[in-house]
Amino acid sequence: MDSFIIKGGRPLRGTVRINGAKNACLPLMAAALLTDQPVTLRGVPALSDVRSMEKLLATLGCELTADGTTRTLRGTDDSKNVADYDLMRTMRAGICTLGPLVAARGTATVSMPGGCAIGDRPVDLHLRGLRALGAQITLDAGYITATAPADNGGRLRGGHIFLGGPNGSTALGTANVMSAAALATGVTVIECAACEPEIEDVGNLLIAMGAKITGLGSPRVTIEGVDKLGGATHDVIPDRIEAGTYVMAAAITGGDVVLENFPTVTLGAALDRLNEVGVTVRPDDQPAGFVPGMQDTVRVHAARRFNPVQVVTQPHPGFPTDLQAQMMALLTVADGNAIVTEKIFPDRFLHVAELLRMGADITRVGPSAMITGVRELVGAPVMCSDLRASAGLVIAGLAAKGTTTLNRVYHLDRGYEKMEVTLQALGADIERVKES
Repeated sequence: MDSFIIKGGRPLRGTVRINGAKNACLPLMAAALLTDQPVTLRGVPALSDVRSMEKLLATLGCELTADGTTRTLRGTDDSKNVADYDLMRTMRAGICTLGPLVAARGTATVSMPGGCAIGDRPVDLHLRGLRALGAQITLDAGYITATAPADNGGRLRGGHIFLGGPNGSTALGTANVMSAAALATGVTVIECAACEPEIEDVGNLLIAMGAKITGLGSPRVTIEGVDKLGGATHDVIPDRIEAGTYVMAAAITGGDVVLENFPTVTLGAALDRLNEVGVTVRPDDQPAGFVPGMQDTVRVHAARRFNPVQVVTQPHPGFPTDLQAQMMALLTVADGNAIVTEKIFPDRFLHVAELLRMGADITRVGPSAMITGVRELVGAPVMCSDLRASAGLVIAGLAAKGTTTLNRVYHLDRGYEKMEVTLQALGADIERVKES
C-alpha cells in the first residue's frame, strides 16, 4: 500500500482541469448492460473504481474499447448475469448493475457491495424499488438474486415507487430503478427520487439511448418503458466533489488557483457556505453577463482569516456529504466555533480522530461535530479510513506545520486521478511512497 508524505505550508498556485464525475461515471457504465449496441462515454476519469467497474462489466459480457478518456462498452454475451463478490467488495457502485441486468436479461445475481466504511448504507431501497417493478428478490450467502416476473413475458412492469429513506433519497437506488424501469412494460413513477446532478446525467444517457423519461433533477421522475434501447455517445459531467475539494485545498493554503471545467451550477450550497467562510469562487476572464454553468473557468480567492459557519449535509441541492470532511478540515483553522452536522451518514466522522492528531480541536456530539478553530495544524502520521476523509486529511496536511504522513491512500485513488501529481503541479510538497 502507498502513503503520501506532505510538507505543509506552501500556497497552491496554478490551473487544474476538473475530471469527469466518478459518481456519474459508474452508473453510466452500468447502463451499457441495457443494450447490445455500443455505448460511448467521453471524459471518463482514470480511477481505481472505474477500473473495477470495467472488470466487473467484462465478467458480465461487455466488451470494452478504451481511447484516452473515452470508453466504449458493448454487451455481447447476455448469458452472463452474476456479479461476483471479489469485484463487488471494492466499490459500492457495483450494485448499479442489478437493475440493468434484471431488466435486460430477466435475472441477475449480484453480491452485496463494498466501498467506504462511512456507516450503514443498506440496499433495501434498491430492492424495494425493484420489487415494485415486479422482480422477485431472494437473498442467500451474501448474494442478491432478482428475477423478472414470468407472467409478464420475463419483463419488469411499471409501478409507483417511493424511494425515500430515513436519511433522504438514494442516489444509486434511483439510478438502479430508473435504469430498470426504462425497459419495463408500462409507466413507472419514482417519488422521492434523488435530485443529484449525477443521477440526472444517467437519465440523460438513457434518453439518448431511447428511453422516455421526464422530471430529471426533481423528486418525481416518470419513466415510460420501451421495448428496446440502443447505443449512444455521452459526455460525463464534471466532478463537483473533486471541484469542491480543490477549492478548499486552494483556500486553506492561501493560494491562487484557477479551476477549469468547473460545474458551478451543481455546487450552490457548498459555494454558499464557502462564501460565508471567506472563500470566493469567481468567473475567470468571463464576458459580461456570464451565466454559471457546468464547464466554467473560475478563480479561487480566500480571506486571510476564515469565519466559522454551521454546515448541515443534505441530499442535493443541499450541502454534499461527500464534501463534509474537506469542509471540516478547512474549519479547523477558522477564527471561532463552527458546527458540522451529518444528516446523510451520521457515522461519517472517522476523520475526526485523525484531525485531532494534527492538533485540531473537535468535539463529537451525536451526528454533529463542534470545531473550535486553532492557530495552526501540526503534521502527524494519520490513517485514511475512506475516500472523502482521505481528501480532508490531504487538505489539512497541505496547511499543517511540518510533515504529515497519510497511510492507505488507496482510498483516494478510488475518487481522485493522481491527486499527488495534480497538487505537485500546483506547488505542493507531496510525494507518494510505499508504506514501510
